[in-house]
Amino acid sequence: MRGVTVILNAVQQGDPEAAEALLPLVYNELRQLAAWHLSKERPGQTLQATALVHEAYLRLIGQEDPGWQGRRHFFGAAAEAMRRILVENARRKMRQKHGGEWKRMDLENLDLPSPVPDDTLLAVDEALNRLGDFDPRAAELVKLCFFVGLTQEQVARELDVSISTVERTWAFARAWLFREIQEARDRPA
Repeated sequence: MRGVTVILNAVQQGDPEAAEALLPLVYNELRQLAAWHLSKERPGQTLQATALVHEAYLRLIGQEDPGWQGRRHFFGAAAEAMRRILVENARRKMRQKHGGEWKRMDLENLDLPSPVPDDTLLAVDEALNRLGDFDPRAAELVKLCFFVGLTQEQVARELDVSISTVERTWAFARAWLFREIQEARDRPA
């Protein structure tokens, strides 16, 4: 993967050919990320993994100065871009003119629970933003585990920390997010 880092540096320096060379190198990993994200969405999702990858990639490459500091930083930015796209999509679907409170039901999959309802995804997003202000490393770990789907061992390698640090931080972050989401739901509207 050394080639990815070299190309990321060239993209950062404004080389237009580097941006074209980057996508083939990272496409499969981004596609797996997107498929994992979408597997957590409710049935009937209209956004496809390919579209999510392309939208995230366009956002990443379209930045004036992406400031990537290597492969890990690029994939963290990709995870963040995918998270934002999914949150924007959830917000759009929650609006009244897009069906607001209507629930789509697929009769073939009626017995399947929806893994992450839109309102829960929005609550997690808001709480995750607050966690990022409080503890940026814990927020990054949540993004890598929850939104990217990395195992704790993979996160430990990506963040260059021990597995026990990941386990402690993950336990703290989950408890912190749960409390924040509960408090937000208990507040009067």
